[in-house]
Order: sequence, then C-alpha cells, then structure tokens
Amino acid sequence: MSLETLTPNPTWDAASYEDAVDVLETHNDDLVYKIWGGDWCKDCRKLLPDLGAALEAAEIPDDRIEAIAVDQDKRGPGVSEYGIEYIPTVVVETDDGEEVTRFVEQADLPPAIWLAERIADEL
Repeated sequence: MSLETLTPNPTWDAASYEDAVDVLETHNDDLVYKIWGGDWCKDCRKLLPDLGAALEAAEIPDDRIEAIAVDQDKRGPGVSEYGIEYIPTVVVETDDGEEVTRFVEQADLPPAIWLAERIADEL
C-alpha cells in the first residue's frame, strides 16, 4: 500500500509558513519522519497533503520520510510497536531512534506547524 495523501498540496504556500519551514529545514538531515495514515481516512486527506508540501519545502530527503499506510482497521507496519491508535500520526525521531515529538490526528494546529514548534522546543 502507498500513502497518496502525503503527496504535496500544490497550492500550499511555504512563504506563509516560513517559520515552520525554517525549523524543519534546519534539521532536515538529522531527523526521521514516520507517518502513519490511510488514503481512505478523511483526517489524513485533510492534513497530510499540506504536511507533504511542508516537508518538500524544507527539503527533507525522501530517505528521511517513512510513509506507512494502514488499513481501515488501522493495522499496518509499526502500529503495535509505536502504539498508533489514531491517524494521521507522525513520529519524529533522531537517527538513533529517540522520539523527539509526535503529532496525533486531533492536535490544535496543522501538522507542520505543530511539529516545528515542538522540534524547536526540544532541539
């Protein structure tokens, strides 16, 4: 399964989110983004295209983004190991596998902004 909802939104404006993009870009070679979602999921279809655009704008290398598709029962690779209950979920880790932050479905900000704020606070 692929995760088409992570395809970058072509109308997303990086200039409007400059602070978030700058934080993500600052760490584009030292963090890994593990993203669980489903193309069938309305929250994923709403949130992930903008996240994909933000990751692209920050020049996050493809090998640092792991898109993990789950089925409608939310089963898929790493679900048990990472305690995934809701999607989308984005886990940001260091190269050593240490979790830096985690965005889960109903956060109060879009994923790119939410993650950038936590990354800036943690690193």
